[in-house]
Amino acid sequence: MPRKVTKSLIRQVEPDRIYNDVMVQKLINRVMKDGKKQLAESLVYGGMQKAADKLKVQNPLEVFEQALANVRPQVETRSRRVGGANYQIPFEVKGQRQNHLTIMWFVAAARARKGMSMEDRLALEFVDAYNNTGAAVKKKEDTHKMAEANRAFAHFARY
Repeated sequence: MPRKVTKSLIRQVEPDRIYNDVMVQKLINRVMKDGKKQLAESLVYGGMQKAADKLKVQNPLEVFEQALANVRPQVETRSRRVGGANYQIPFEVKGQRQNHLTIMWFVAAARARKGMSMEDRLALEFVDAYNNTGAAVKKKEDTHKMAEANRAFAHFARY
């Protein structure tokens, strides 16, 4: 298996049933555990609806898109060994990896909340991400700060 993902290895994801959106389907797939897709769908759709109601927005898809846009990273750091020392080198994040990190951080932040149902956790995380607060947005900001702090090592990057 190649180290870099080639076009032939990228799996096409069908859009979801209600909003006809691929990113919503990817979020459902990430929330899903043990193949229970109907449960994951009801959790995501319920969370989106609760978040839209709380924010007084008509379309839950707008809340979803704005929340994920606020979590989406622009740069990340990767470790690289140069002359016996490891450096954190900042790289721009593009395309599929950007979406992957966004959804991973979002679901991890929702799962980290305790004491309520998963639907409520997702709803609160949608609201927080929509308002540019919360754990997923903090993760993005921490990643950006790390990349900014290591900007001096950007010349070690090979493209």
